[in-house]
Amino acid sequence: MTYRVIVWATGAIGKTCLRAVLQRPDLELVGLFVYSERKEGVDAGTIARLAETGVLATRSREEILAIDADLVIHTARLQVPYETHDDDIIALLRSGKNVITTAGNHYPQAHGAERARRFDDACHEGNSTLYGVGMNPGFLLERMVLGLTGLCVELEAVEVEELLDASTMPDPDFVFNVMGMGSDIGEVDLFTGALPHLYDQLYGEAIQFFGDRAGVTFDQIESDHRVLPAERDLHVSAGVIAKGTIAATEWRWHGIVDGQRFVTLSVIWTMDPTMETYRGRDHWSVEIHGKPDLHLTLNMSDPKESPFKTKAGQYITAGPVMNAIHDVVVARPGIFSPPVFAPYRRPRD
Repeated sequence: MTYRVIVWATGAIGKTCLRAVLQRPDLELVGLFVYSERKEGVDAGTIARLAETGVLATRSREEILAIDADLVIHTARLQVPYETHDDDIIALLRSGKNVITTAGNHYPQAHGAERARRFDDACHEGNSTLYGVGMNPGFLLERMVLGLTGLCVELEAVEVEELLDASTMPDPDFVFNVMGMGSDIGEVDLFTGALPHLYDQLYGEAIQFFGDRAGVTFDQIESDHRVLPAERDLHVSAGVIAKGTIAATEWRWHGIVDGQRFVTLSVIWTMDPTMETYRGRDHWSVEIHGKPDLHLTLNMSDPKESPFKTKAGQYITAGPVMNAIHDVVVARPGIFSPPVFAPYRRPRD
């Protein structure tokens, strides 16, 4: 069976997904949404650096909504506030299109019944399904680490750390405004400001999903963030990070159960991977404390031979999207939650 697919946005992840769609015989590209005036009217194949397709990029939301499609791959860039893309996603769902998004909404239930109900109602109105996925959040804690806990007879605590080099990210708006790089350290509010609020919502979904599947109720989710200054002027893909301004962000959350840290998720992005504190560390590291203790490290590398400039980080985000298409399309209407077989689940008293 061939699925009719729309790709929404052609940034780094969107373009990676677009190429994957065009190269799969079981998928037919029927629409392409772009935000850039420069890309409007351009053939999707040209944007993907592949053969022309006859599908022209559009900036018209109404045009996309009118297309008969099985699925929209929604890769709009994460924005402040977190709810920026809600109306677009809900409109797509109501129009009868399943949606896989990389812009949050991995577990809307984490924010309460009202937020989840908005998406669920749209799904049932359009007979459609919503799935939010990526590497982290979306895969790392919710699927890989949760699955690993199934090896434990007892589980005491889980620590997960991501450390990524962000110096090759090309989008200045994302790097300086959404990531907060290059900002004056003294002007950044790490606890009540717009950026921590954005990431508290985004990664809080992963932590809550993990807790719900592990059968625990969090007392609270505590934040523990810090930033580090550039040790020198950094000339990165997005521009210049001046010495003394923010060159690394460490976002960290602890899910507290019975007064103890049950799950810790650390997300570290640096514009200078040569900094002493980061040099030689793994991309992802996992420590599971229990019976038995488990230790996992995961690293990625760019393809050695490719006609494109696609980085490993783009592939590792696009992969969970592309591999979920069939399951999302055939799923019942509503918010899709990935099945994880037999993780550790705390016994009830």
